[in-house]
Amino acid sequence: MENNTSIGKSFLSYTKSQRIGILLFFAIIISLQLVYFFYHFETPVIDEKEKENWLSNQSSVDSLKVAYTNYQPKIYPFNPNFITDFKGYKLGMKVEEIDRLLAFRKENNYVNSAEEFQAVTKVSDSLLNAISPYFKFPDWVKNKKSIYQPYEKKDFSKKEKIVVLDINTASKEDLMKIYGIGDKISDRILNEKEKYGAFLSMEQMQEIWGLQPEVIEKLNASFEIKSTTNAKRININTASVKELSQFPFFRYQLAHDIVKYRSMNGDIKIEDLTKIKGFPADKLKIIALYLEF
Repeated sequence: MENNTSIGKSFLSYTKSQRIGILLFFAIIISLQLVYFFYHFETPVIDEKEKENWLSNQSSVDSLKVAYTNYQPKIYPFNPNFITDFKGYKLGMKVEEIDRLLAFRKENNYVNSAEEFQAVTKVSDSLLNAISPYFKFPDWVKNKKSIYQPYEKKDFSKKEKIVVLDINTASKEDLMKIYGIGDKISDRILNEKEKYGAFLSMEQMQEIWGLQPEVIEKLNASFEIKSTTNAKRININTASVKELSQFPFFRYQLAHDIVKYRSMNGDIKIEDLTKIKGFPADKLKIIALYLEF
């Protein structure tokens, strides 16, 4: 009894704000205990239909994973006399090697062979062997003839090759040269390109309403994907719900489900995409081109 009295007196000896704090502390502890005993912590049940959908698209996911793993940037033939700082860096050259070439060119000198290139830049044999197959010197250098070649008569009777244009820089007039593409369809193609910033696959032509298979075949013969710098890519692991919902392939509900899945499972990988409820698995191959992970 004396103990209870002393505890009571001790409690009353605190200030009013201290007594309120103590009572709130006990209230929080009791609330947490109630949540623990009465709330059911259950793991989400995976729908069997969704599971079947994931498995049916596993081959597409596996092929995309292999493509991402084995991807290597393609090097096109180039004249080594016009290597820039950025180009040299991408080729694996050191800063001092690039500087030697730029200083040599500043004197209006040119390298005319892989050996001369190495003599000027001092690049290693291994790097030279890797990049020299892509060196493209002017014809007069390769043939060791004067720049001033006698005029050659061309045979204009021969059929000229089809010039393949970049679909991402094509104008309305360029598109309308294809038989079967008129004013409206050319506008649809340009509007579709504007929506994505740039096409990343010619397969996207199949999504444009009104384009017949035979017309698409002609498009593929006359156009290809070259410049893709304007493509509107999005990082699926950092984008907000609003940003994801503005992505052409995603609606608000799917954007919300993506963020929800990400918050529950951590960063999303390419193989996780079809596990997200409502994800358009049939368009996975194209969508993946615009995503960053």
